[in-house]
Amino acid sequence: MTDWVALRRKARRTLIDTARRLGAGPPAGFGEPDDQEGGRQNLLLLVQLRWIAVAGQIMTIAVVQGGLGITLPLGPMAVVLVGLVLLNLVSVGWLARGGSVTEGVLFVALLLDVVALTGQLYLSGGATNPFTSLFLLQLTLAAVLLSSRATLALVALTTASLGLLMLASRPLVLPMGDGEDELFRLYLVGMLVGFVIDAALIAVFVTRVSRNLRRQDARLADLRQRAAEEDHIVRMGLLASGAAHELGTPLSSLSVILGDWRRMPELTASPDIAREIEEMQEAVGRCKAIVTGILLAAGAARGEAPHLTTVRRFVAELVGDWRRMRSCFSLQVRDEFGEDEEIVSDTALKQVLFNVLDNALDLSPNFVELVLLRDGDTLRLSVTDRGPGFAPEMLARLGQPYTSSKGRLGGGLGLFLVVNVVRKLGGTVEARNRSYGGAVVTISLPLSSLTV
Repeated sequence: MTDWVALRRKARRTLIDTARRLGAGPPAGFGEPDDQEGGRQNLLLLVQLRWIAVAGQIMTIAVVQGGLGITLPLGPMAVVLVGLVLLNLVSVGWLARGGSVTEGVLFVALLLDVVALTGQLYLSGGATNPFTSLFLLQLTLAAVLLSSRATLALVALTTASLGLLMLASRPLVLPMGDGEDELFRLYLVGMLVGFVIDAALIAVFVTRVSRNLRRQDARLADLRQRAAEEDHIVRMGLLASGAAHELGTPLSSLSVILGDWRRMPELTASPDIAREIEEMQEAVGRCKAIVTGILLAAGAARGEAPHLTTVRRFVAELVGDWRRMRSCFSLQVRDEFGEDEEIVSDTALKQVLFNVLDNALDLSPNFVELVLLRDGDTLRLSVTDRGPGFAPEMLARLGQPYTSSKGRLGGGLGLFLVVNVVRKLGGTVEARNRSYGGAVVTISLPLSSLTV
């Protein structure tokens, strides 16, 4: 039970770290904040909208004051505009410092926009101002960005603001000589302009906000998928470590018995029997090495008792072990890495490459090629074979469990484990079919994840 809890905690921590690297919060149930990247993008949209509002208000004031001859209180209205500019500068500074953008931050931003709009309408006719329809833009954004409770709070505030404008406002000083028909015509024109502005901004900005939310949902769905895969790996690791513990005793017994047989004259007298005992002893030794590797991988963290090596030495040892354990010498190695680099020998990465090489050997017994190269700060290991290649559905579901073309019960876990282990190291796995037959599996790893 202790192993199970420790593995679950490790998987949980890994998932949260992955979420933070993606700029998003972890899935629901992990006790972390909401998606931060989506919130930052939405606050940036509000900043852009506020700049448009500032420019639009300046143009409107200029047209009304200069073109229509309606006297406006320019001083107080300028104060409101300066307040909006300062709010934008504060928001941009908050984003630049990496501040957390929660629902509360978005609510306060929309609340201040409503207050600023109420102030400008109060100074320019109150409820008789045709631009009162701009309140709907703030409410639409609130409905998209905020929870139901926060949206209702903003609705109540907007309603109260409009009621206040109906009760009290600074009346407009109209030019002398304008009749009621002219004033009504100007009011209708103002309503039309306000509607066009409202509709255009809602169409543009709500569409962009919705796109941000869809991206956030996609990230969260990916994180939930990774959480399910983490849980699957935890169960597999627990089963493997338990099986390794159980297999240790019978394998030790077999080793002792075979050692006794090798000293029995009646058995060693026959060369054939002696050779078979030797082969059995090697097979038992290989099984014990595999069991030991499983136990080490399940019980020791990667950073404990590190073994320093270099990229070339690591690959050379890996190739030698693989050839010896598989009794296969069809593997070709092409080294294009360049200047060697010191790294920590990672058992998990070794098992990953063993898995990819085993899959290639199963499908292409006469030719397997391992290419080692460096692309900037990235280590690339490509395994090429001349087999039938991947089916299209396998390429589409690369890295998902139980996706296999070999038709074996429980097959398809190899690439699933490969993808997840490489992902833990910050790398990626790509698979493709060659145009002239065969397939290529490429593992790309940042060298920083392997160096001390």
